[in-house]
Amino acid sequence: MATPWAHRYAQRTHIIKSSIIRELLKLTERPGVISLAGGLPAPEVFPAERFREACQKVLTEAPATALQYGPTEGYRPLREQIVAQMSRYGIKATVDNVLLTSGSQQALDLIAKLLINRGDRILVETPTYLGALQAFNLFGAEYVTVPVDDDGLRTELLDGALRSGPKFMYILPNFQNPGGVTLSLERRKQLVKLSEEHGIPIIEDDPYGQLRYSGEHLPPLVVLNSKNENEAGYFDGSVIYMSTFSKVLAPGIRLGWMVAPTEVISKLVQIKQGTDLHTSTFIQMVAYEVSKDGFIDQHVQTIRRIYRERRDVMLKALDEFFPPQVTWTRPEGGLFLWVTLPQGCNSERLFRAALKQDVAFVPGEAFYPGGDSGGETGAHMRLNFSNASPEMIREGIRRLSIAVMEELEHAGALVTA
Repeated sequence: MATPWAHRYAQRTHIIKSSIIRELLKLTERPGVISLAGGLPAPEVFPAERFREACQKVLTEAPATALQYGPTEGYRPLREQIVAQMSRYGIKATVDNVLLTSGSQQALDLIAKLLINRGDRILVETPTYLGALQAFNLFGAEYVTVPVDDDGLRTELLDGALRSGPKFMYILPNFQNPGGVTLSLERRKQLVKLSEEHGIPIIEDDPYGQLRYSGEHLPPLVVLNSKNENEAGYFDGSVIYMSTFSKVLAPGIRLGWMVAPTEVISKLVQIKQGTDLHTSTFIQMVAYEVSKDGFIDQHVQTIRRIYRERRDVMLKALDEFFPPQVTWTRPEGGLFLWVTLPQGCNSERLFRAALKQDVAFVPGEAFYPGGDSGGETGAHMRLNFSNASPEMIREGIRRLSIAVMEELEHAGALVTA
């Protein structure tokens, strides 16, 4: 007789839900569907030949190291390379402040294990990254939400939200997923100031920071933290910074990193040891070989050029095909933009109409802690411009506009000249 499993699951499993994005991607695999849904980098920009050469070199010159267990903190030459790269953005770290992770999603999981007790409140932007909500939900997090606009988190609303005593703030300052918006310099300074006044730390998630296509680079929150300025360096500060190789090399290598005070890194190392002992040494060594000697900087320039073109094509197509009642963000970088339909529209219904036109997007409610399929803010959808050719982007927006017009009419929100 088979052992019944369901009643043996831990209580925390009752709140687990599959990623709506992963489920939607299954629907978009059928022939003819143009997917503007997933946050996928363009496969044609993957440096496959460079990876092939790096794999050969690592397995030829250092197979015993590459295929053996390694330190939990990560491969030291790669950590040193990360420190050097971050210093160009003003982030002052040492190798002892860096922990390599199996993608930035593992970093979020480790942070949740380190900081969240059931019932703890976490301050997040709304909308915010779905993967972070999944990681935090598993440990029973509750949420304090502050909305974003075209200049990022609305810091004028932050002081009151912080008085509720959240455990930490989770912020994506650059080309936010899903909104595509960037936190302005003035608001960055205000955010850090309020963080220090209230004694509430920040988790700064920066997967897209290098993918800027227009505008000026803005200093990371971790650089603006005033405690960075003492002789001991940044890592007396109250910002944990995290990033990833997924968007600048390839997501398949599952390689990210965190930068934190050494005492925090020590705790994270202990937690990671109970998770996977260490991130693949082979992958870390290959990533180091691929990215060294200035290659990653050259490669990022190529990615920027390609994605800038695709962003511009999508924005132009939206201007051409979408009705004036619909608005969208105009990102300066990253992979996404955010579309808002009027009140009364429903993003789930719109998604079904879009699939009939063989085009897909991610409905906006996935990015709100409590869901939001329309509500007071109207219906939303996240569009990705990195993973389709310019021709497919234009055709996808044309198809999507048909579904949008249908939804506006259904909701009584269609205004004709």
